[in-house]
Amino acid sequence: MQLVIVESPAKAKTIEKYLGGDFHVLASYGHIRDLPPKDGSVNPDDGFAMSWENYGDKARQLKAITDEAKKATRLILATDPDREGEAISWHVQEVLRQKKALPAVVDRVTFNAITKAAVLDAMAHPRALDEDLIDAYRARRALDYLVGFTLSPVLWRKLPGAKSAGRVQSVALRLVVEREREIESFTPQEYWSVSAEMEQGGVGFTARLIRWKGEKIERLTIGREGDALAAKADVEAGRFTVQTVETKPVTRNPPPPFTTSTLQQEAARKLGFSASHTMRVAQQLYEDGAITYMRTDGVQMDGSAISAARKAITERYDGGYLPEKPRQYQTKAKNAQEAHEAIRPTEFSRDKVGSGDHARLYDLIFKRALASQMASARMERTTIDMVDGSGSHTLRATGQVVIFPGFLALYEEGRDDAEDEDGKLLPRIAHGDVPAKKAVNAEQHFTQPPPRYSEASLVKRLEELGIGRPSTYASTLQTLKDRDYVRIEKNRFFAEESGRLVTAFLERFFERYVSYDFTAGMEDELDDVSGGRAQWQAVLEAFWKDFKPKTLEVMEQKPSDITAELDKFLEPMLFPPRADGTDPRACPLCDDGKLSLRGGRFGAFIACSNYPECKYTRKFGQPGGEGAADSGPEVLGQHPETGQDIIRKSGRFGPYIEMGDGKEAKRGSIPKDLPDGELTLDWAVKLLSLPRTVGDHPETGKPIVANIGRFGPYLLHDGKYGRLSSTAEIFEVGMNSAVVKLAEAANRGPRTGGREPLKILGQHPRTEAEIKLMEGRYGAYVTDGETNATLPKTVDKDALTLEEAAQIIDARAAAAPAKKGKKKAAPKKAGAKKATGKKTTGQKMAAKTKAEAAE
Repeated sequence: MQLVIVESPAKAKTIEKYLGGDFHVLASYGHIRDLPPKDGSVNPDDGFAMSWENYGDKARQLKAITDEAKKATRLILATDPDREGEAISWHVQEVLRQKKALPAVVDRVTFNAITKAAVLDAMAHPRALDEDLIDAYRARRALDYLVGFTLSPVLWRKLPGAKSAGRVQSVALRLVVEREREIESFTPQEYWSVSAEMEQGGVGFTARLIRWKGEKIERLTIGREGDALAAKADVEAGRFTVQTVETKPVTRNPPPPFTTSTLQQEAARKLGFSASHTMRVAQQLYEDGAITYMRTDGVQMDGSAISAARKAITERYDGGYLPEKPRQYQTKAKNAQEAHEAIRPTEFSRDKVGSGDHARLYDLIFKRALASQMASARMERTTIDMVDGSGSHTLRATGQVVIFPGFLALYEEGRDDAEDEDGKLLPRIAHGDVPAKKAVNAEQHFTQPPPRYSEASLVKRLEELGIGRPSTYASTLQTLKDRDYVRIEKNRFFAEESGRLVTAFLERFFERYVSYDFTAGMEDELDDVSGGRAQWQAVLEAFWKDFKPKTLEVMEQKPSDITAELDKFLEPMLFPPRADGTDPRACPLCDDGKLSLRGGRFGAFIACSNYPECKYTRKFGQPGGEGAADSGPEVLGQHPETGQDIIRKSGRFGPYIEMGDGKEAKRGSIPKDLPDGELTLDWAVKLLSLPRTVGDHPETGKPIVANIGRFGPYLLHDGKYGRLSSTAEIFEVGMNSAVVKLAEAANRGPRTGGREPLKILGQHPRTEAEIKLMEGRYGAYVTDGETNATLPKTVDKDALTLEEAAQIIDARAAAAPAKKGKKKAAPKKAGAKKATGKKTTGQKMAAKTKAEAAE
């Protein structure tokens, strides 16, 4: 028996179908082990030796692989064709060697697409594991570990509230923060533009003023309204004659097929996908055999794929859309060993795959790859200059006409931001013509700061700087979001205070290690390792020799000294100049106090120098801070029954109210849907009265209670919960409404959630049985009353059609008899337990699913 190891179950299932016979395919479910997250996992004093630890949740898969490996005559490692895939294979081999279960023959095979031809060809050309790629993996993993587990503790000790730092993530964060600084320091400049609405032969067009009083008009030349109105008057008074008509042919070539980074950029621009979502969907398309491998920096396509693309072009378009020779693209990747074929469809005869996001992403990949082999677009760019009778004033109109669309008939690349490209059509016009002047406009403008990064533009910038690698961008950006260092608004990155604080700390104390040149240089050195041009321990040694002493130096500094340095570094942001010219550090609460950055147990904050007499504070870089000022505890009033003070306070987890002292004090959080500024004494009394008993349930006689919990307002009855829509509803909900809400919550629960169909799709086109879309314990499935079939990952349940559902059911029904036959033929094992008449958990679930389908 020959054992084949791949990463995922979907991939294993497809490959086993192609191989059959003596091959048995198992999935490792990704990496099976990693460096444990504790000190000592990498030992710089012992040649950077690494202590690996098996993932606890992979024990089942690892046991299955080990058991099968002991019976196998040959081990075939068929993981992904990149550095991470090579590492997964290496880990499997090492673990099996340790368990003395490694077969005598071990081969490595790679394929760029999960198609029968690609798989069989790979099996016919095995190789050994690539030691250079494995070394590059070890170097990169050790480097990231050393940075994270050396730098993060410094952050925790010297910058309370900070979460983590990383080799690439910190540099990506610096880009976002620096853009925020540029926007804050930007001073808008006023300028005016003057344009005329013209008409020639019934066709309207716009011409802008480019010369006034003999002087060339640049973007900022006209800076005042008075000058703009004077220029407008001169244009209105003038009679403009066409002086020159310049026509210039322009050719646009198609872009190459997608790489990992360009796919992430274009999916963000055109589909609104995050980088991580793009990679998840692409992974599933790859595992379903629809596209080639999606982690690549190569732009070239296989010769057979180019031929298939050219054939598809001739079938779709006439001969003019096919260039005489196939287009060849050259990769810019420095590391040839990690450069693979571009991302493309495995079959150009399939223009549609799946539904929902899978279909949308596949369509983008298909069109880009096909367009890359199409003819160039031919356009004609026209520029018209019109001069008044005095020769002092000139208007210019530009336009572009598409003569032949070429690849633009199928695909046009998106842009991150609007560009000043005039694509308007112009009328037929000649020297000496005098177009009619319909109107003249003078418009006010202000210069704009550079735009915040989108996912697409940030990925593009990281790639331009040579920071990180395309396969890591999705996880890097996701980490910034997960750490709350950035937030996304309208598809743009905004730097949070916590992200700015961490960046300031790293720039001030570890400037070299978050510099763009240094980080890009490290990437080049790691590429040299994977290319066999450098030794991995030597690269790590050179880095560690300087990095470790720097961390020790910073660790010896007092937290107060570090805070004082950050106070100076962040002064332009924390204390910007005031419009009235007063001291920006002056305390707004007392007369003579000065504000400065301080460090506390739960993070940084801004406080008055007169503390504790003046209790003015403002959080900075803490959850819920958002620059809000806190002047200390505030007495809202006295409770009408107890006469005790009700005080509004701020704690680690946000604002709250308190009545009483010590252990007897009663406290309550201020709900998010009740803004702090709207908190009144009446509301405070209500919140302190919780929980509220609505009454006894009419059926059980047990109390129904309304309260506020971790996830918001809720009802509780006999251990069962029901959600309320707002804090106000806690005090308004009556018995009838509460009973209904609890019943609705019970019907939505896991025990009964699959009884009602999500949708009735219609009658099966061949059997006429009614097909329903259901929600089961393990996801959505379709049923015709006889056969239940789980929806593939590439099918969006919201976009599922009747025909697609029928095909899924038919495929499931066709596979069922063969499985049943195998079970019947299986010999009875010795010592097997006799039937007890009791159903197993699996049998109960199967019976339940069948009953749900019948209903």
